[in-house]
Amino acid sequence: MSAGEGDTARSRARSRPRLRRDDQQWIFDYVVKETGAVYHWWSDGAGTLPKSVRSHAMIPKQLGRQAQRIEALADVERAAGHDRTALDLYFGAAKSYLGAQHAVLELNDEKRFLYAGLRRCYEQVRALSPYRIEALEIPWEGTVVSGYLHLRPGGGKAPLLFYVPGCDTTCESAPSPLENLPQQRGMHVFSFDGPGLGASNMRGIRLTADNFERAASAALDALLERPEIDADRVVAYGGGMGSFWAMRFAAHDHRVKAIASKSSYGSKDRLMDQDSPRYKQLFAFLTQSRSEEELDAVMAEMTMDGFMEKIACPVLMAVGEYDLRDPLDEVYRLFDALEAPGELWVFSDQFHKLRLAGGGDTVYALMLDWLVDRLAGKAPAHPGETLYLEAGGKGPNDPAVPRKRRWFE
Repeated sequence: MSAGEGDTARSRARSRPRLRRDDQQWIFDYVVKETGAVYHWWSDGAGTLPKSVRSHAMIPKQLGRQAQRIEALADVERAAGHDRTALDLYFGAAKSYLGAQHAVLELNDEKRFLYAGLRRCYEQVRALSPYRIEALEIPWEGTVVSGYLHLRPGGGKAPLLFYVPGCDTTCESAPSPLENLPQQRGMHVFSFDGPGLGASNMRGIRLTADNFERAASAALDALLERPEIDADRVVAYGGGMGSFWAMRFAAHDHRVKAIASKSSYGSKDRLMDQDSPRYKQLFAFLTQSRSEEELDAVMAEMTMDGFMEKIACPVLMAVGEYDLRDPLDEVYRLFDALEAPGELWVFSDQFHKLRLAGGGDTVYALMLDWLVDRLAGKAPAHPGETLYLEAGGKGPNDPAVPRKRRWFE
Protein backbone atom coordinates (compact mmCIF):
# COMPACT_ATOMS: atom_id res chain seq x y z
CA MET A 1 0.00 0.00 0.00
CA SER A 2 1.21 3.51 -0.75
CA ALA A 3 1.78 6.17 1.90
CA GLY A 4 -1.59 7.69 0.99
CA GLU A 5 -3.32 4.33 1.30
CA GLY A 6 -1.62 3.87 4.67
CA ASP A 7 -3.08 7.14 5.89
CA THR A 8 -6.50 6.01 4.74
CA ALA A 9 -6.14 2.69 6.55
CA ARG A 10 -5.06 4.38 9.78
CA SER A 11 -8.03 6.74 9.58
CA ARG A 12 -10.50 3.86 9.53
CA ALA A 13 -12.41 3.03 12.68
CA ARG A 14 -10.41 0.42 14.61
CA SER A 15 -13.47 -1.46 15.83
CA ARG A 16 -15.26 -4.01 13.73
CA PRO A 17 -18.71 -3.80 12.12
CA ARG A 18 -21.81 -5.63 13.26
CA LEU A 19 -21.84 -9.14 11.72
CA ARG A 20 -24.60 -11.69 11.21
CA ARG A 21 -22.52 -14.25 13.10
CA ASP A 22 -22.69 -12.02 16.18
CA ASP A 23 -26.20 -13.44 16.64
CA GLN A 24 -24.49 -16.73 17.56
CA GLN A 25 -22.57 -15.11 20.43
CA TRP A 26 -24.67 -16.79 23.11
CA ILE A 27 -23.88 -20.30 21.89
CA PHE A 28 -20.31 -19.30 21.08
CA ASP A 29 -19.84 -18.14 24.69
CA TYR A 30 -21.37 -21.37 25.99
CA VAL A 31 -18.99 -23.50 23.91
CA VAL A 32 -16.02 -21.38 25.06
CA LYS A 33 -17.06 -21.98 28.69
CA GLU A 34 -17.58 -25.73 28.22
CA THR A 35 -14.48 -26.47 26.15
CA GLY A 36 -11.94 -23.85 27.22
CA ALA A 37 -11.29 -23.04 23.56
CA VAL A 38 -12.49 -20.48 21.02
CA TYR A 39 -11.84 -22.68 17.97
CA HIS A 40 -10.67 -26.16 16.87
CA TRP A 41 -13.29 -27.79 19.12
CA TRP A 42 -13.24 -30.96 17.04
CA SER A 43 -9.56 -31.67 17.83
CA ASP A 44 -8.32 -33.19 21.08
CA GLY A 45 -6.36 -30.92 23.40
CA ALA A 46 -7.81 -27.66 22.10
CA GLY A 47 -9.00 -26.32 25.48
CA THR A 48 -6.28 -24.21 27.11
CA LEU A 49 -8.20 -21.27 28.59
CA PRO A 50 -8.33 -20.83 32.38
CA LYS A 51 -11.41 -22.25 34.12
CA SER A 52 -12.31 -18.69 35.12
CA VAL A 53 -13.20 -17.90 31.48
CA ARG A 54 -16.98 -18.22 31.07
CA SER A 55 -17.43 -16.10 27.93
CA HIS A 56 -15.26 -14.76 25.13
CA ALA A 57 -15.38 -11.27 26.66
CA MET A 58 -13.64 -12.59 29.79
CA ILE A 59 -10.56 -13.87 27.94
CA PRO A 60 -8.47 -10.67 27.93
CA LYS A 61 -8.81 -10.08 31.69
CA GLN A 62 -8.40 -13.71 32.77
CA LEU A 63 -5.47 -14.49 30.47
CA GLY A 64 -3.99 -11.08 31.26
CA ARG A 65 -4.08 -11.79 35.00
CA GLN A 66 -2.53 -15.19 34.36
CA ALA A 67 0.23 -13.51 32.37
CA GLN A 68 0.85 -11.01 35.18
CA ARG A 69 1.26 -13.82 37.72
CA ILE A 70 3.73 -15.68 35.51
CA GLU A 71 5.66 -12.48 34.75
CA ALA A 72 5.92 -11.65 38.48
CA LEU A 73 7.32 -15.12 39.19
CA ALA A 74 9.78 -14.73 36.31
CA ASP A 75 10.98 -11.42 37.77
CA VAL A 76 11.65 -13.11 41.11
CA GLU A 77 13.53 -16.01 39.54
CA ARG A 78 15.66 -13.73 37.40
CA ALA A 79 16.55 -11.64 40.46
CA ALA A 80 17.56 -14.88 42.18
CA GLY A 81 19.94 -15.67 39.33
CA HIS A 82 17.86 -18.55 37.94
CA ASP A 83 18.06 -17.42 34.33
CA ARG A 84 16.97 -20.69 32.71
CA THR A 85 13.81 -20.85 34.80
CA ALA A 86 13.18 -17.16 34.23
CA LEU A 87 13.49 -17.64 30.45
CA ASP A 88 10.89 -20.41 30.53
CA LEU A 89 8.54 -18.26 32.61
CA TYR A 90 8.95 -15.10 30.54
CA PHE A 91 8.19 -17.05 27.36
CA GLY A 92 5.08 -18.50 29.01
CA ALA A 93 4.00 -15.05 30.17
CA ALA A 94 4.54 -13.64 26.67
CA LYS A 95 2.27 -16.33 25.21
CA SER A 96 -0.42 -15.62 27.82
CA TYR A 97 -0.29 -11.88 27.05
CA LEU A 98 -0.43 -12.78 23.34
CA GLY A 99 -3.65 -14.75 23.80
CA ALA A 100 -5.12 -12.04 26.01
CA GLN A 101 -4.54 -9.18 23.57
CA HIS A 102 -5.65 -11.26 20.60
CA ALA A 103 -9.17 -11.56 22.00
CA VAL A 104 -9.59 -7.76 22.00
CA LEU A 105 -10.99 -7.00 18.57
CA GLU A 106 -10.46 -3.26 18.55
CA LEU A 107 -7.41 -1.07 19.04
CA ASN A 108 -8.22 0.30 22.51
CA ASP A 109 -6.46 0.88 25.84
CA GLU A 110 -6.94 -2.71 27.00
CA LYS A 111 -5.36 -4.11 23.83
CA ARG A 112 -2.42 -1.68 24.09
CA PHE A 113 -1.91 -2.62 27.75
CA LEU A 114 -1.85 -6.36 27.01
CA TYR A 115 0.28 -5.99 23.89
CA ALA A 116 2.80 -3.96 25.91
CA GLY A 117 2.97 -6.90 28.33
CA LEU A 118 3.70 -9.25 25.44
CA ARG A 119 6.53 -7.05 24.20
CA ARG A 120 7.93 -6.47 27.70
CA CYS A 121 8.14 -10.19 28.45
CA TYR A 122 9.54 -11.00 25.03
CA GLU A 123 12.34 -8.47 25.57
CA GLN A 124 13.29 -10.53 28.62
CA VAL A 125 13.15 -13.67 26.46
CA ARG A 126 15.56 -12.05 24.03
CA ALA A 127 17.88 -11.00 26.85
CA LEU A 128 18.00 -14.53 28.32
CA SER A 129 17.97 -16.52 25.07
CA PRO A 130 20.94 -18.89 24.57
CA TYR A 131 21.38 -17.40 21.09
CA ARG A 132 20.86 -13.97 19.54
CA ILE A 133 17.33 -12.87 18.64
CA GLU A 134 17.46 -9.67 16.61
CA ALA A 135 14.45 -7.37 16.17
CA LEU A 136 14.06 -6.15 12.58
CA GLU A 137 11.92 -3.26 11.34
CA ILE A 138 11.63 -3.09 7.56
CA PRO A 139 10.35 -0.08 5.59
CA TRP A 140 7.50 -1.11 3.31
CA GLU A 141 5.10 0.93 1.17
CA GLY A 142 5.09 3.99 3.40
CA THR A 143 5.03 2.13 6.71
CA VAL A 144 7.09 -0.47 8.62
CA VAL A 145 6.73 -4.23 9.09
CA SER A 146 8.54 -6.21 11.77
CA GLY A 147 9.85 -9.58 12.79
CA TYR A 148 12.50 -11.39 14.80
CA LEU A 149 15.57 -13.03 13.33
CA HIS A 150 16.73 -16.03 15.37
CA LEU A 151 20.39 -16.42 14.46
CA ARG A 152 21.97 -19.85 14.50
CA PRO A 153 24.90 -19.97 16.93
CA GLY A 154 28.39 -20.54 15.58
CA GLY A 155 28.52 -17.94 12.84
CA GLY A 156 28.92 -18.59 9.14
CA LYS A 157 26.41 -18.49 6.32
CA ALA A 158 23.36 -20.74 6.76
CA PRO A 159 19.92 -21.37 5.22
CA LEU A 160 16.94 -19.29 6.32
CA LEU A 161 13.50 -20.52 7.35
CA PHE A 162 10.96 -17.75 6.73
CA TYR A 163 8.28 -18.53 9.34
CA VAL A 164 4.76 -17.17 8.79
CA PRO A 165 2.57 -17.26 11.94
CA GLY A 166 -1.14 -18.02 11.73
CA CYS A 167 -3.91 -15.48 12.19
CA ASP A 168 -4.28 -16.28 15.91
CA THR A 169 -0.71 -15.51 16.90
CA THR A 170 2.25 -13.17 16.39
CA CYS A 171 5.94 -13.36 15.58
CA GLU A 172 6.81 -13.72 19.28
CA SER A 173 5.15 -17.13 19.47
CA ALA A 174 7.69 -19.16 17.50
CA PRO A 175 10.27 -20.50 17.37
CA SER A 176 10.79 -21.26 21.04
CA PRO A 177 14.26 -20.27 22.22
CA LEU A 178 13.99 -23.24 24.58
CA GLU A 179 13.70 -25.74 21.73
CA ASN A 180 14.30 -24.16 18.35
CA LEU A 181 13.65 -27.07 15.98
CA PRO A 182 14.65 -25.26 12.74
CA GLN A 183 17.85 -24.04 14.36
CA GLN A 184 18.66 -27.60 15.45
CA ARG A 185 18.49 -28.45 11.74
CA GLY A 186 21.04 -25.80 10.82
CA MET A 187 18.80 -22.87 9.88
CA HIS A 188 18.37 -19.26 10.90
CA VAL A 189 14.70 -18.44 11.47
CA PHE A 190 12.83 -15.23 10.69
CA SER A 191 9.36 -14.98 12.25
CA PHE A 192 7.25 -12.31 10.57
CA ASP A 193 4.44 -9.99 11.68
CA GLY A 194 2.89 -9.32 8.29
CA PRO A 195 -0.18 -7.12 7.70
CA GLY A 196 -2.87 -7.87 10.27
CA LEU A 197 -0.48 -9.62 12.67
CA GLY A 198 1.02 -8.35 15.90
CA ALA A 199 3.04 -5.17 15.44
CA SER A 200 1.49 -4.52 12.03
CA ASN A 201 -1.97 -4.67 13.54
CA MET A 202 -0.97 -2.26 16.33
CA ARG A 203 0.43 0.14 13.72
CA GLY A 204 -2.89 0.18 11.89
CA ILE A 205 -1.68 -1.71 8.81
CA ARG A 206 -4.79 -3.13 7.22
CA LEU A 207 -4.74 -6.71 5.95
CA THR A 208 -5.85 -6.94 2.30
CA ALA A 209 -6.21 -9.89 -0.04
CA ASP A 210 -2.72 -9.52 -1.48
CA ASN A 211 -0.54 -7.26 0.65
CA PHE A 212 0.90 -9.98 2.89
CA GLU A 213 3.08 -11.44 0.13
CA ARG A 214 4.31 -7.99 -0.86
CA ALA A 215 5.32 -7.22 2.71
CA ALA A 216 7.02 -10.62 3.00
CA SER A 217 9.08 -9.90 -0.12
CA ALA A 218 10.19 -6.58 1.37
CA ALA A 219 11.27 -8.41 4.52
CA LEU A 220 13.18 -10.94 2.43
CA ASP A 221 14.92 -8.10 0.57
CA ALA A 222 16.28 -6.87 3.91
CA LEU A 223 17.19 -10.33 5.16
CA LEU A 224 19.20 -11.21 2.06
CA GLU A 225 21.42 -8.19 2.61
CA ARG A 226 22.79 -9.93 5.68
CA PRO A 227 26.01 -11.96 5.32
CA GLU A 228 24.76 -14.72 7.66
CA ILE A 229 21.99 -15.77 5.28
CA ASP A 230 22.50 -17.99 2.26
CA ALA A 231 20.39 -16.31 -0.42
CA ASP A 232 20.21 -19.53 -2.43
CA ARG A 233 18.74 -21.54 0.44
CA VAL A 234 15.62 -19.78 1.65
CA VAL A 235 12.62 -21.93 2.58
CA ALA A 236 9.25 -21.03 4.05
CA TYR A 237 6.85 -22.58 6.55
CA GLY A 238 3.32 -21.61 7.53
CA GLY A 239 0.46 -23.20 9.45
CA GLY A 240 -3.22 -22.25 9.46
CA MET A 241 -3.72 -18.92 7.69
CA GLY A 242 0.07 -18.64 7.83
CA SER A 243 0.06 -21.53 5.39
CA PHE A 244 -2.13 -19.57 2.97
CA TRP A 245 0.08 -16.48 3.25
CA ALA A 246 3.26 -18.55 2.88
CA MET A 247 1.87 -20.22 -0.26
CA ARG A 248 0.97 -16.84 -1.74
CA PHE A 249 4.45 -15.59 -0.79
CA ALA A 250 6.07 -18.50 -2.65
CA ALA A 251 3.90 -17.81 -5.70
CA HIS A 252 4.89 -14.14 -5.59
CA ASP A 253 8.61 -14.50 -4.81
CA HIS A 254 10.67 -17.23 -6.48
CA ARG A 255 13.59 -16.70 -4.13
CA VAL A 256 11.75 -19.18 -1.89
CA LYS A 257 13.30 -22.56 -2.76
CA ALA A 258 10.83 -24.85 -0.96
CA ILE A 259 7.70 -24.46 1.15
CA ALA A 260 5.99 -26.59 3.78
CA SER A 261 2.41 -25.63 4.63
CA LYS A 262 -0.43 -26.90 6.83
CA SER A 263 -4.11 -26.23 6.01
CA SER A 264 -6.21 -23.19 5.00
CA TYR A 265 -5.91 -23.76 1.26
CA GLY A 266 -9.59 -23.63 0.44
CA SER A 267 -12.15 -20.89 -0.14
CA LYS A 268 -12.37 -18.60 2.89
CA ASP A 269 -16.16 -18.65 2.96
CA ARG A 270 -15.97 -21.82 5.06
CA LEU A 271 -13.60 -20.19 7.52
CA MET A 272 -15.95 -17.23 7.73
CA ASP A 273 -19.31 -18.98 7.90
CA GLN A 274 -18.83 -22.61 9.01
CA ASP A 275 -15.88 -22.58 11.42
CA SER A 276 -15.89 -20.80 14.80
CA PRO A 277 -17.60 -17.36 14.81
CA ARG A 278 -14.28 -16.06 16.16
CA TYR A 279 -12.78 -16.04 12.66
CA LYS A 280 -15.25 -13.73 10.99
CA GLN A 281 -15.12 -11.40 13.98
CA LEU A 282 -11.31 -11.47 13.89
CA PHE A 283 -10.94 -10.85 10.15
CA ALA A 284 -13.42 -7.98 10.26
CA PHE A 285 -10.95 -6.33 12.65
CA LEU A 286 -7.74 -7.34 10.82
CA THR A 287 -9.01 -6.09 7.46
CA GLN A 288 -10.55 -2.98 9.07
CA SER A 289 -13.68 -3.64 7.06
CA ARG A 290 -16.43 -1.06 7.54
CA SER A 291 -19.25 -3.46 6.69
CA GLU A 292 -19.87 -7.18 6.39
CA GLU A 293 -20.20 -6.77 2.64
CA GLU A 294 -16.76 -5.19 2.44
CA LEU A 295 -15.30 -8.01 4.55
CA ASP A 296 -16.91 -10.67 2.34
CA ALA A 297 -15.42 -9.02 -0.75
CA VAL A 298 -11.91 -8.98 0.76
CA MET A 299 -12.11 -12.60 1.89
CA ALA A 300 -13.41 -13.76 -1.50
CA GLU A 301 -10.16 -12.51 -3.03
CA MET A 302 -8.05 -14.51 -0.55
CA THR A 303 -7.72 -17.51 -2.80
CA MET A 304 -5.09 -19.89 -4.14
CA ASP A 305 -6.95 -20.18 -7.44
CA GLY A 306 -4.61 -18.95 -10.15
CA PHE A 307 -1.65 -18.91 -7.76
CA MET A 308 -0.80 -22.60 -7.44
CA GLU A 309 0.57 -22.56 -10.99
CA LYS A 310 2.86 -19.65 -10.10
CA ILE A 311 4.76 -21.55 -7.42
CA ALA A 312 8.11 -22.63 -8.84
CA CYS A 313 9.60 -24.53 -5.87
CA PRO A 314 8.83 -27.92 -4.26
CA VAL A 315 5.68 -27.79 -2.10
CA LEU A 316 4.54 -29.85 0.87
CA MET A 317 0.85 -29.53 1.75
CA ALA A 318 -0.74 -31.11 4.83
CA VAL A 319 -4.42 -31.24 5.76
CA GLY A 320 -6.82 -32.95 8.12
CA GLU A 321 -9.29 -35.24 6.38
CA TYR A 322 -12.25 -33.42 7.98
CA ASP A 323 -10.89 -29.90 8.50
CA LEU A 324 -13.91 -27.61 8.13
CA ARG A 325 -11.96 -25.01 6.18
CA ASP A 326 -10.40 -27.47 3.73
CA PRO A 327 -12.87 -29.80 1.96
CA LEU A 328 -10.75 -32.52 0.37
CA ASP A 329 -12.21 -32.12 -3.11
CA GLU A 330 -11.11 -28.49 -3.12
CA VAL A 331 -7.66 -29.32 -1.71
CA TYR A 332 -7.15 -32.01 -4.38
CA ARG A 333 -8.18 -29.57 -7.12
CA LEU A 334 -5.64 -27.02 -5.91
CA PHE A 335 -2.92 -29.63 -5.42
CA ASP A 336 -3.45 -30.92 -8.95
CA ALA A 337 -2.99 -27.37 -10.27
CA LEU A 338 0.62 -27.33 -9.05
CA GLU A 339 3.20 -27.35 -11.80
CA ALA A 340 6.10 -27.58 -9.34
CA PRO A 341 6.79 -30.93 -7.62
CA GLY A 342 4.35 -31.27 -4.73
CA GLU A 343 3.48 -33.76 -2.02
CA LEU A 344 0.22 -33.86 -0.06
CA TRP A 345 -0.22 -35.44 3.39
CA VAL A 346 -3.83 -36.19 4.39
CA PHE A 347 -4.29 -37.01 8.09
CA SER A 348 -7.03 -39.59 8.50
CA ASP A 349 -9.99 -38.68 10.77
CA GLN A 350 -8.35 -35.41 11.84
CA PHE A 351 -9.47 -31.80 11.70
CA HIS A 352 -7.28 -28.69 11.93
CA LYS A 353 -4.77 -29.85 14.57
CA LEU A 354 -2.67 -32.60 13.02
CA ARG A 355 -1.19 -35.48 15.05
CA LEU A 356 0.95 -38.55 14.57
CA ALA A 357 2.54 -40.73 17.25
CA GLY A 358 4.39 -38.24 19.42
CA GLY A 359 1.89 -35.39 18.94
CA GLY A 360 1.80 -32.16 16.96
CA ASP A 361 5.50 -31.43 17.40
CA THR A 362 6.22 -34.66 15.53
CA VAL A 363 4.30 -33.40 12.49
CA TYR A 364 6.15 -30.07 12.61
CA ALA A 365 9.50 -31.86 12.93
CA LEU A 366 8.71 -34.09 9.94
CA MET A 367 7.75 -31.06 7.86
CA LEU A 368 11.03 -29.36 8.79
CA ASP A 369 12.90 -32.53 7.81
CA TRP A 370 11.12 -32.41 4.45
CA LEU A 371 12.44 -28.86 3.95
CA VAL A 372 15.96 -29.88 5.01
CA ASP A 373 15.90 -32.64 2.40
CA ARG A 374 15.00 -30.07 -0.26
CA LEU A 375 17.87 -27.84 0.90
CA ALA A 376 20.14 -30.85 0.51
CA GLY A 377 19.10 -31.14 -3.13
CA LYS A 378 16.97 -34.26 -2.72
CA ALA A 379 13.91 -34.52 -4.94
CA PRO A 380 10.54 -35.10 -3.20
CA ALA A 381 9.98 -38.81 -2.70
CA HIS A 382 6.34 -38.71 -3.83
CA PRO A 383 5.87 -35.93 -6.40
CA GLY A 384 2.24 -35.45 -7.33
CA GLU A 385 1.09 -38.07 -4.81
CA THR A 386 -1.15 -38.03 -1.74
CA LEU A 387 0.01 -39.88 1.39
CA TYR A 388 -2.86 -41.06 3.60
CA LEU A 389 -1.61 -40.98 7.20
CA GLU A 390 -3.35 -42.76 10.07
CA ALA A 391 -2.84 -41.24 13.54
CA GLY A 392 -1.38 -44.46 14.91
CA GLY A 393 -0.02 -45.75 11.62
CA LYS A 394 2.91 -45.28 9.32
CA GLY A 395 4.57 -41.90 8.93
CA PRO A 396 5.26 -40.18 5.59
CA ASN A 397 8.76 -41.65 5.30
CA ASP A 398 7.69 -45.28 5.65
CA PRO A 399 8.00 -46.99 2.24
CA ALA A 400 4.70 -48.77 2.92
CA VAL A 401 2.67 -45.63 3.66
CA PRO A 402 -0.62 -45.74 1.74
CA ARG A 403 -0.69 -43.52 -1.33
CA LYS A 404 -4.38 -42.81 -1.87
CA ARG A 405 -6.94 -40.03 -1.61
CA ARG A 406 -9.90 -41.72 0.04
CA TRP A 407 -10.19 -44.05 3.01
CA PHE A 408 -12.05 -46.68 0.95
CA GLU A 409 -9.50 -46.90 -1.85
